[in-house]
This record gives sequence, structure tokens and C-alpha cells, in this order.
Amino acid sequence: MRDDPLTADCMRAWLREASEPEDADTRLFAKLIAARDARNELALLGLRAHAWRALLARHFVRARIPALPLPVVPSEHASFAHALHALLVASASSTVHPDDAHCLATIIAHACLRPDHLWRDLGLAGRDEVTWMLTRYFPTLVERNVDNLRWKKFLAAQCAISLGLQPGPAPGCPGCEDYGYCFARQP
Repeated sequence: MRDDPLTADCMRAWLREASEPEDADTRLFAKLIAARDARNELALLGLRAHAWRALLARHFVRARIPALPLPVVPSEHASFAHALHALLVASASSTVHPDDAHCLATIIAHACLRPDHLWRDLGLAGRDEVTWMLTRYFPTLVERNVDNLRWKKFLAAQCAISLGLQPGPAPGCPGCEDYGYCFARQP
């Protein structure tokens, strides 16, 4: 998949503000932020103001800090977002900055609330980018995806299992074009 031109321009602007624009983690966060910033949707990242400021201080030291609207989480999905965040953080690699892992876990958990494939909800170019990101930050979870499930479906299932619940779709899944494919009725 090709990158969206609007997002690509916004990503380049974020990278101009980066202390290490070639760093893989900085590039990842630039892309994730740009996907929302290009559409004036920074609230969809799910980050709280203190985490947002700290993320920018770590990666985008020259950036003016845009005001971050409060995260939008429907109350009926708050427990899912919190549980998925906790699962991701518990699976974080020791090789990445722990605050980056927390921020990424928040961004992923909130993306799972939206009605599209995870890679699209994150503003990435395809499943391979999601796989790279998850492998870098949450490798033990990636190792568990032995059936090569789509990432949003897999993360929702792992979240449910971690809570002792029956696996089911993420809150955003029912709005996806492939919902019937991912969650076809079993005979």
C-alpha cells in the first residue's frame, strides 16, 4: 500500500522537528502522529497531555507542542482500551524506551476502537508495518500469533483471554468491511 500524500507531508514536517529524524522509533511516531494530525484528529491517539508532551520531548524536541484535545473513548469501550493497554505494556520489550511502549500501547488500544483494519486506523501503509511495530515493541505477543490472525482480531482475542473471557471482536471491528470474513459464524 502507498502512503497517503497528506499524511506523508505531515510526517515530513514532524521529522523536521525531530532530534534524530532517521531513528526508526522517531519515524514510527512521526507517522502515527501525522496520520491523525493531518486530519486534525490528534485526540484519536488517546494520549493524555503529560504523555503527549513527554513523547514530543523525547522525539520531536523542536516541535511546537500543539494542544492535545482530550482522548475520545466511549464509556462502553473504556475497559477494553484499558485492558488492551495493560496487556501491551506487560508484553513490552526491554529494548525500547518504556515511555514509548506506554505511548504506543495507548495509540494501539485507541486504534482498535475504530472501524477499519488496524494498519489503516494507525495510518500505516500495510500489515507489514504493523508487524514490524509490534515485533519491535511487543515481541512476545507477536510470537503468540501462530495462526497469523489479523492484528486487531488477534489483539482483541489476547485481551479477552487475559481477562478470562471468550475471545471476540475489538470494539471497532463490527464497522469494518471485512467483519464477516474475520468473524464468520462457525457451524
